[in-house]
Amino acid sequence: MGMETVTSKDGTSIAYERTGQGPALVLVGGAFMTRQSFAPLAEALAPEFDVVAYDRRGRGDSTITPPYAVERELEDLAAVLDAAGGSFVYGMSSGAALAFLAAGSGLPIRRVSGMEPPYRVEGFPPITAAYGATLARLTEAGRFDDAVAHFMVNGVGQPKEVVDQMKADPFWPHLVALAHTLVHDNAVMAGYRLPAHLSRISVPALVLSSTGSTPWLQASAEAAASALPAGRHVQRDGGFHDLPPETIAAALTEFFKG
Repeated sequence: MGMETVTSKDGTSIAYERTGQGPALVLVGGAFMTRQSFAPLAEALAPEFDVVAYDRRGRGDSTITPPYAVERELEDLAAVLDAAGGSFVYGMSSGAALAFLAAGSGLPIRRVSGMEPPYRVEGFPPITAAYGATLARLTEAGRFDDAVAHFMVNGVGQPKEVVDQMKADPFWPHLVALAHTLVHDNAVMAGYRLPAHLSRISVPALVLSSTGSTPWLQASAEAAASALPAGRHVQRDGGFHDLPPETIAAALTEFFKG
């Protein structure tokens, strides 16, 4: 199906697409992701689900009504769930953190899953307060190329030399085009600590991780699953912060239809 829109509580227009048939499953993107980022996963899930991928506010075809607040993101997701007629949610990275926040905030979610929410747990270097302040300063100054590099080095933990090489990749301009939304992801992560609201999520929850991810991301997934009262952690073979769409689809189908 083509693009559809729903109006969030504050008047923001949220764009989404639906693929497949079955119970509605809403997909929530992380940093640099739009609804198109989920196309391979949506195709893999389509035989079992009515897959709903949306552009978070300020991305793709969705508008944004200032000032930004995480609460508005929750209202956006609530509007998409209502339009989709669904109660299943899966999020990627900071999108997973947003999905878990939504489930812990009373949104009508019956089952929730996420791939490697990037919480920094004990035993691994924390995200410093200077990280967010610098990200905001670079974004406000329109230095989006520098904001992406700052995120990659100081947020993700990639070596500067690797990030310098990434700048020559044809995909780099796509990252720069969405750099203004990195401050939104930073707000969703709320200091990157393991959040207390995980303990309030009583619905079944699944946390996925990849064998190819860094130890801190794998530890984050394990810790999040342990903090969820009805949580389960599943690790599958994959790359850095990434799993093959077919692998994710198989795990989500078993979880949401189990």
